[in-house]
Amino acid sequence: MRIEAIMRALADPTRLRIMRLLSAMELAVGELAQVLGQSQPRVSRHVGILCDAGLAERHREGSWVFLRAAIGPERGNVVGEAVARLLATAEREDPEFAVACEDDRRHLATIRAAREKSAEAYFARHAEDWDELRSLHSPDGLVEARLAFALGDMPLGQLLDVGTGTGRMAELFADRAERIVALDKSLDMLRIARAKLQNLPADGVELVQGDFAALPFAAQSFDTVLLHQVLHFAQDPSVALTEAARVTRPGGRIAIVDFAAHEREDLRERYAHARLGFTDGAVRTLLSEAGYEPDEPIALEEGELVVKIWLGTRQGAPVSARHNSTNRKVAP
Repeated sequence: MRIEAIMRALADPTRLRIMRLLSAMELAVGELAQVLGQSQPRVSRHVGILCDAGLAERHREGSWVFLRAAIGPERGNVVGEAVARLLATAEREDPEFAVACEDDRRHLATIRAAREKSAEAYFARHAEDWDELRSLHSPDGLVEARLAFALGDMPLGQLLDVGTGTGRMAELFADRAERIVALDKSLDMLRIARAKLQNLPADGVELVQGDFAALPFAAQSFDTVLLHQVLHFAQDPSVALTEAARVTRPGGRIAIVDFAAHEREDLRERYAHARLGFTDGAVRTLLSEAGYEPDEPIALEEGELVVKIWLGTRQGAPVSARHNSTNRKVAP
């Protein structure tokens, strides 16, 4: 960050308001324009100045461009952190600025409501199919409880939720992770997840469009990787797990929640399942070949389709640093 560019970027009341809005949640340029009551081209110019100064960053999802603040403590940038503290202090100490920020946040309620309405409409269109699929396996709440138990009490650190779907896993583990990146290939699902996760701290959750076969992250970026009901969509599961291993730090963990091997051929056509579940031996081989040390699987057999939880630890860490899996073999 260049200090001159930062000071110039902050020397405008609209850009100060934008930075405070982005500290609350990610917003599309059009959404920012709606909150600020300004034209989209004008807001785009302000956004460009903030991005050029390194205070904000863009990322594209289809035809939409979303903005996020780039000055949170997770960035590891001392100047950026100082700017974030300065803006928070300014809102506390400057009454006029505080009123403008509070008014902007009230307008955010409209954005939140619109996202939730869109999510509800999507669920309504697909509710019948999803309800039928859920009826075939253990209740979601039980699966989630077993998964939380399986991961134990250790902090989850930097967590990657691959194929986040509705964002439920990110929501479930938000309090246990230092930061969560929720990735999905589907723009529709990212919109659903954005609506579900929009009340979480903006610097704690990041939504990213991407493919599990080519993760858009540097090597060894995450402490925990989750694939919840995702792997059965993979034409080549080994590619997905190799990519997961690449971005997992030594000693980090992976948790795969998916179906045990079954014979419901109709799921291929109705739900685009590329794989009819997995055997324990197949997953053990996939994990080992990717560079994980597999743990004992956990089975949930309360439905026609058995749900399995497979876990592994990324090789390369001292034994003392690895999670002791003995307390995960019996769930409450």
